[in-house]
Amino acid sequence: MARPSVREQIVDAASEQFHRHGYNACGVKLITDSAGVPKGSFYNHFPSKEDLALEVMARYAASRRFEELSAATPAPLERLRRNFEFLAGEITGYGYERGCMFGNFTTEAADHSAAIGDGVRQGFADWTTAVAAVLREAQSDGTLAATHDADVLALFVVNAWEGAIVGARAAKDGSSFAAFFHVVFDSLLT
Repeated sequence: MARPSVREQIVDAASEQFHRHGYNACGVKLITDSAGVPKGSFYNHFPSKEDLALEVMARYAASRRFEELSAATPAPLERLRRNFEFLAGEITGYGYERGCMFGNFTTEAADHSAAIGDGVRQGFADWTTAVAAVLREAQSDGTLAATHDADVLALFVVNAWEGAIVGARAAKDGSSFAAFFHVVFDSLLT
């Protein structure tokens, strides 16, 4: 089996370290030490830590299973619920110590880096667009009342999810997730 490239090792290590410690707490040395590569090799692959953060966000977005939201089955709202259950399961699996990378980068670095700000805005926009498409599909098939604009509703749902993550991390339990699922899926999306 081929050994991962140095670039891949750096991206994997950065993903882990950014998610565990945050952007500001991770220097290039911590990332390269975690990757098991010399610090100088970092700059062979990335002009800056900021550029690496953008790659990490792109990979994080790809791991969110948003493509499953556009699958033909199951029904739209079930697909949406399953996606949020997957996201909740990840956070629960880390003992409520890690949140959403988009949210983490937003609070920590987006105000100080235009590139990271653009990256998180794009990540949230892509996610909200995928959720809106599912909601429109549910409105079209009659399983969701068309009382709200799907784009506005999707933005609300994504933002409510981010708030639920903050609550779950603060309480170190699933009560915020339970509230999210109850309000969103048992009340709002009916």
